[in-house]
Parts: sequence; C-alpha cells; structure tokens
Amino acid sequence: MTSAERAPVTVYVSAGSNIRPAENLRLACRELQAAYGPLSVSSVYRNPAVGFSGDDFLNMVIAFSTAEPPERVLVRMEDVHELAGRVRLEDPFSPRTLDLDVLLYGDRVDAALKLPHGDIDKYGFVLGPLAEMAPGLRHPVSGQRIAELWSAFDAADTAMTRVEVDLGLDA
Repeated sequence: MTSAERAPVTVYVSAGSNIRPAENLRLACRELQAAYGPLSVSSVYRNPAVGFSGDDFLNMVIAFSTAEPPERVLVRMEDVHELAGRVRLEDPFSPRTLDLDVLLYGDRVDAALKLPHGDIDKYGFVLGPLAEMAPGLRHPVSGQRIAELWSAFDAADTAMTRVEVDLGLDA
C-alpha cells in the first residue's frame, strides 16, 4: 500500500531542547509544518533538566496528520535533528539542541518502532502537554485516556512552567 492509498493518522511528537531552545523548537515546527501541513501544538513548558545538571528545557507536543508510514516519519524526525545540529552522545541524559520523539502514530503498537513511546507516562513534560492537547485520546496499550494518565501522574517532581514562545507557525 502506498502513502497515497494509506488512511491518514494523527501523529503526536514530543519536542524538547535546552540548547537555543526557542530557536530549535521554531525550527522543528517550521520543518514539520513544511512536511505535513497544519500542526496542532501544545503550550510550551519550561522545566529543569532530568537526569543531569544543565540548562532548563523547553518542551511541547506537536500533532499532525499524515499518510506516510511510521518508518518514514521516524526518518524525517532524524532529518530535523540533523538540521538542528544534534549530536547523539552515549549518555541519553545530556544537553541537546533538539529531541523529537514520535509518541503515537494513530493507535499503532509496534515494539520495534517504539510505538507507543515509553516516555508518555514516564515524564510529566511529555504527558502534561499531551494531556493538554488530547485529553480524551486513549493510550493504545493501556486503553486509558490520556487525561486519566495525567491525573494519576505523580507531578510532585515535575516543575513545569508555561512560557510564551513564538513558534513561527502559519495561522
């Protein structure tokens, strides 16, 4: 089945940066909008680095519709990482120009592609913005609504502050 024959699905992507974060989130939005058309975006949140000492991160969730297969979407995320100058270090807990993770590709469950992404219910800076965007969406494995996951999440360790960032999106 080609992309043209494939039914479009909604893809949710977490986006975070702590190196030139506003600039890199704008770059991610610009590139994803050019590739997929209109985006839906959560608020942008500032939160401390998790797992290491470093500058605060800006995090958000971006959603778009596509008929591209998930493998192609994942390749495109890597292309955007490259544009942002991301250097992958052995330690995943390190500063980064941009971190894009495909959280959900419709209701697809695929361990090899890490779908759904394991960070959804692990980190408040992922789950919170996702719950803001799609509270009624069901997690494809647990079946729980995203709002239910967020309300049950222990947010005591999640210091997130909503911030205004010009993402440069077309109206």
